[in-house]
Amino acid sequence: MSTSIPAQQHNTSGSDDGRSGFTRVPPQDLDAEQSVIGALLLSGSPNSASFRFFAEIFDTGITAGEYYRPAHAVIHRAVVGLRAAGEPVDAVTVADDLTRRGELARVGGAAYLHACVQAVPTVANGAYYAEIVRAKAYRRSVIEAAQRIVEFAYGEAGDEDEVRDLVERQLTEIVAGIPGLHGAPPKVGDLYLDFVADLEDVQDGRRVGLTYGFADLDALTSGMRPGNVTVVGAASGVGKSTFALNAAVSAAKTGAKVMFSSLEMSATELMTKIAAAEGKIALHHLTHQGGLTAEGWETVRRLGPELFASLPLRVHRPEGASLGDIASVARACARDGGLDLLVVDYLQLVEVEQGRNVTREQAVASVSRGLKNLSVELGCHVLALSQLNDDGLMRESRAIKNDASVVVKVERPDAGEPESPRAGEVDLVIEKNRFGPTARVTVAAQLHYSRFVDMEQT
Repeated sequence: MSTSIPAQQHNTSGSDDGRSGFTRVPPQDLDAEQSVIGALLLSGSPNSASFRFFAEIFDTGITAGEYYRPAHAVIHRAVVGLRAAGEPVDAVTVADDLTRRGELARVGGAAYLHACVQAVPTVANGAYYAEIVRAKAYRRSVIEAAQRIVEFAYGEAGDEDEVRDLVERQLTEIVAGIPGLHGAPPKVGDLYLDFVADLEDVQDGRRVGLTYGFADLDALTSGMRPGNVTVVGAASGVGKSTFALNAAVSAAKTGAKVMFSSLEMSATELMTKIAAAEGKIALHHLTHQGGLTAEGWETVRRLGPELFASLPLRVHRPEGASLGDIASVARACARDGGLDLLVVDYLQLVEVEQGRNVTREQAVASVSRGLKNLSVELGCHVLALSQLNDDGLMRESRAIKNDASVVVKVERPDAGEPESPRAGEVDLVIEKNRFGPTARVTVAAQLHYSRFVDMEQT
């Protein structure tokens, strides 16, 4: 059925180790590739009865880069160009376009275009042939990703963290199904409908991002959006971890996949705080011998099936404290069901490789930039906590704020003033907000339950 094409020999291992007498050929199906090209040439005219098959082939998402034979990629690009210009596509128009580009001889001449047309078993199966081509391209991409890992592992460059980061990124791309395969970004016309849908959500008051768990904060920021970072700063003991854990649980209750990475508290401590907040059990009753009443025990037992069993919240206590450790586990979560929110408690405890000439601010900036990149890579929101200095400034503030979309400072006006008229209140000061105004939101502190709540809930 098809014109014979010599197989392109590639050494997938980079060298012949002497154990085999042949070079392995990467996965490919040249018959399927010819059939896709032929189906496009046969169905590319708007007046053709088979024109709908032309659209079906492109609906598979096939791109020029997925063909194994370079000539097929050149022909596919010509077809795409004619399609974008609104011109009919067939063997004659494509040959003319390739001639003008000086590429006709490169693909085997007009005779090869006609050979592809004759090679098509059934035009109606064009989309199926395209899926075969894409599947082979994916396998080649997996091989290429594996080769990069092997070559880097054999080399002496980089340290253990860099090797692990490369492996994690390559595996994530492989599982995503698009390793190393980049398409052209969309045109604004293609983005318009999604833009209008988002605009309607905003104008109608529907939440755009994940909830923080506080109505006014959600209204001002439109929630926690994927690919963005919120930095929460507070002095020691004010309650930044409490705020973050409340936000994590609130988001998880809506079905969001959440990972809480704590470098300060153990998993048991975090579970205790969640139980106190959700069960309205005094924290000191949970942490002291004999503190729980029979009613308290019943509440804890009820929380198991009613909350914890279904809450999509993962608690992570890193074995190390490096950004690589956190990123590695976050990618694992993304592969295993998805990840919508990553909480890091807190920034200054994250370790980075700090050279002799690297300042602490530069080191923290590296962590901040790494978390921002991770939020984009995984399409999740990152909620990062930061310690405040005694003068109320966020440590390494310039470095941290640069990558944040929202910066919230947690302040307790009654701190050090037991008789303060604002006892039990907490101010969430929005110092930076890319999605709205800066403002001050007041919530109630119920620290004996390890939680903050909206004022109307008190």
